[in-house]
Amino acid sequence: MLSRAHIDRVVALALEEDAPWGDLTSEALIPENAVARADLVARERGVFSGGEVFEAAFRLTDPRTDVQLVVEDGEWFEPGAVLAVVTGPARGVLQAERIGLNFVQRMSGIATLTGAYVAEVAHTGARIADTRKTTPGLRAFERKAVRDGGGRNHRHSLSDAVMAKDNHLAVLAQKGVSATAALRAAKDLLPHTTHIEVEVDRLDQIEPVLAAGIGTIMLDNFSLEDLRAGVAQVAGRATVEASGGVSLETVRAIAETGVDVVSVGALTHSARALDLGLDVRLDAP
Repeated sequence: MLSRAHIDRVVALALEEDAPWGDLTSEALIPENAVARADLVARERGVFSGGEVFEAAFRLTDPRTDVQLVVEDGEWFEPGAVLAVVTGPARGVLQAERIGLNFVQRMSGIATLTGAYVAEVAHTGARIADTRKTTPGLRAFERKAVRDGGGRNHRHSLSDAVMAKDNHLAVLAQKGVSATAALRAAKDLLPHTTHIEVEVDRLDQIEPVLAAGIGTIMLDNFSLEDLRAGVAQVAGRATVEASGGVSLETVRAIAETGVDVVSVGALTHSARALDLGLDVRLDAP
C-alpha cells in the first residue's frame, strides 16, 4: 500500500510546495561546500513511523544526503533517543528538514495514539481499526502509521468493499426497498470475493441485515448494553464492529462487550504530531 514510488510522489509535492524556487535562506547564508550532520531526536516517548518517508525528503532534495535510521517503524522509543542520523550537503539538509519532520512527526503521532488504543484492548479479542477519516492525499501514509502502532486498516477506499451505511439504507427505505432484498441483489451482482459490511444503529435492524448473509455488521453509536445484546444476537454469524463514541476512555469497555473490531476515526483525524526535532551537531565536519 505504501510503495517507494508513492512515497516519492507525495514527498516531491510537499517539497515543491515548501521551496518552489529554492531555499533563499540557505542559499544566502550557507556556503555551498558546507556539510551538516544532524540527529533526529525524540522529545517525548512514542512509536516511530515514517522512516522511509523521512529519508525520501532528504534524498529527493539532494541525493548526496545519507539518512541512517536508528530505529525501525513500529518501535517504541523514549525521550532523548536518537531515531535517525542525517549527513550531507548542509543546504540540502536544511531545506528538507521541515518536510521530513512534518511527515515523521505526523506518522509517529498516529502510531503512538494507535499504540495507546491497542494497549487498552489487549486483554480482549477486539482489533483496533482506522477509518476513512484521513487527510486527503495522505491516506496511505496515515494508514501505514496505524499499522506501525499495532492497529488494523479498514477498507482503503470506496473501491475496496461494499459498506452500506445509514444514508444508503435511508435512500433504500425512501424507495420502499428492504435492506435484505437490496443486499441480496447486490451480492448477486458482485464477485464472490467482495466483502460486504452494513452499518446499523438499532437492534431491530440486525436480523434483516443478517438475513442477507453479509460478512460484517457495524453497530454504530450503540450503548454498552446494546452492544452486548447485539453481539449475542449476531452469535457468530458475522464479524461485529463497534463504531462511534470511541475514545481512550471508552474503548476498553466497548471491547469488553465482545465485539470483534473497534473502529476509531480519532486515530487519524485527531492524532497530534509527536514532538521530534532535528538537531545539527556542532562538531560535524
